[in-house]
Amino acid sequence: MISPDLKAHYQKLPHVVIVGGGFAGLYAAKALGNQPVKVTLIDKRNFHLFQPLLYQVATGSLSPGDIASPLRSVLKQYDNITVLMNEVTNLDPDQNTITLNNRPEPLKYDKLVLATGGQTHYFGNDHWMDHTHGLKSIEDALNMRREVFTQFELAEEETDPEKIKKLLTFVIVGGGPTGVELAGALGELAQISLPADFKNVNCCDARILLVEMAPRILATFPEDLSDSAQKTLEKLGVTVKTQTAVTHIADGEISLKHNDETEVVQSATILWAAGVKASGLTKILSEKTGCQLDRGGRVQVEMDFSIQPNSNIYAVGDLASYSHNTHDGRPLPGVAPVAIQQGRFLAQSIVASLSGRPIKPFKYNNKGNMAVIGIKEAVADIPNFSKLSGWSAWLLWALVHVAFLVEFDNKVLVLFQWFWAILTRRHGARLITNKGVSY
Repeated sequence: MISPDLKAHYQKLPHVVIVGGGFAGLYAAKALGNQPVKVTLIDKRNFHLFQPLLYQVATGSLSPGDIASPLRSVLKQYDNITVLMNEVTNLDPDQNTITLNNRPEPLKYDKLVLATGGQTHYFGNDHWMDHTHGLKSIEDALNMRREVFTQFELAEEETDPEKIKKLLTFVIVGGGPTGVELAGALGELAQISLPADFKNVNCCDARILLVEMAPRILATFPEDLSDSAQKTLEKLGVTVKTQTAVTHIADGEISLKHNDETEVVQSATILWAAGVKASGLTKILSEKTGCQLDRGGRVQVEMDFSIQPNSNIYAVGDLASYSHNTHDGRPLPGVAPVAIQQGRFLAQSIVASLSGRPIKPFKYNNKGNMAVIGIKEAVADIPNFSKLSGWSAWLLWALVHVAFLVEFDNKVLVLFQWFWAILTRRHGARLITNKGVSY
């Protein structure tokens, strides 16, 4: 608790409100720590989540606490930062206020930073949500983990071969990094980690389908790395279906169209990794300010991340569509390094603008793309460096991801569990923590 005198001092400073404690919001807050501003960070959760490793929670490699850090603990060293666990329900750009859930008085700001991230995108087929599992939150990961491991448990007791086939058929929609990582992790479970644990069912018979509309998986990677990733997946028993569209999803089945042929696959578990759209806050923002949104609902921001010229409202991370100074004119991707750099830049720009100093233009420093396919298998495309695959790429991927974890104890725990998994080929968090499903 800070002293009354210090609290009174901060009340006189410009008030920067940050909505969202993901990568962009958290790194913006940290960069504003101990600066001559008052900062309020608002998030629906009381923790920062390291989303790139959610798939490892979903497949039993890590526990939720390994990849989450309490926001108050991360920011406790900064006296000028207050953390609120709440949700923004409305905003008034004319009065420079936001409305919070169950809070009668609006919160006034001088600068408003919106960094509420993204949500699963079904491209106009939201009714598929009831029959699939997305992966954007801890709850999503735990639900996915429960579904995956429950299918093996049910198959252990089943005697009907057709029902066993359906239980052990896993369909992953989306061949980007998340889909590839999920497919690789499921392949390792079925082929390596689980077979010795089950006596009646052969886990190696599990059918894992990775479905992608584009001509190849990992479309943002060089073609040779994409081919390498596909070959590694196939060694793990994954069937990769490219140039294949999803036309229908119902309870326990999915229809896939390749060229003019349609295949109906019976599957108890359909995992959705095909797209991300901005959070629902952008709709409110557009209605109140008239700012433009792209097809994914992201805000088309100015070069300084303001939503309009001379605005004191900013959008960063997955909420922002930023295409300025990009090498191909396309918006920057919604990945952690982009969000971190944007958050830091915006914090520095806000301090500079409040001090009357000129603001430098933002330029993203692309340090490369990486995707992991399993224990000791990954691909990495590093600018001005050789392309990597296999063990060396996995080691680089591991070091980078551990470096991005916020708290030291998370870094130690994750490293230990990864290297233990390498030695034993086992996953230690294979818990079914809720009621199992029926078929």
